[in-house]
Amino acid sequence: MKYIVLYDACVLYPSALRDVLIELAMPHYGLFQAKWTERIESEWLNNLIKNRPDLDPAKLQRVAQLMRNAVPDCMVTNYEKLEAGLSLPDANDRHVLAAAIRCKAQAIITSNLKDFPAEVLQEFDIEAIHPDVFLINQFDLSDAKVLDAIKNIRSRMINPSCTAVEYLERLAVSGLTAFSQKLDEFEHLI
Repeated sequence: MKYIVLYDACVLYPSALRDVLIELAMPHYGLFQAKWTERIESEWLNNLIKNRPDLDPAKLQRVAQLMRNAVPDCMVTNYEKLEAGLSLPDANDRHVLAAAIRCKAQAIITSNLKDFPAEVLQEFDIEAIHPDVFLINQFDLSDAKVLDAIKNIRSRMINPSCTAVEYLERLAVSGLTAFSQKLDEFEHLI
């Protein structure tokens, strides 16, 4: 059975982090199945448009569609009825847990761990994992696949291009400090 994770909106907001999470979720890597909802998608898109008015909303919508195309069967639906029976520190996060339950996810990938207490999630056999920890775990499971994914992402960066060191700095700035440090010794491969 495939390991299923649900991405929270906060991990799809930073482009460097989003690129890694989407690339590794592509079926040809075979590492895990990533899921999200239209509401999660709208949340990161709307926050990005609000915080970065210089970005073209049409281009961001295209990014969202490319993400859907890259990760088949990523959208979770019919989870809304589960929300009312859930209790989290922030009621606005109930939809994330409801979607994770609906798609039978083993983990919610989020930077906001405090919003998903272990004692609540354990009832549903779900854990909240920080993306930095999640990506280190993926690297430990299959370093070759992760390095290939990172190399593929960096090779698509043409405007502007960046060195491996610059790319690892981008990952660190997007909250992946431990992951970028782990990749540091493999800089020559990416």
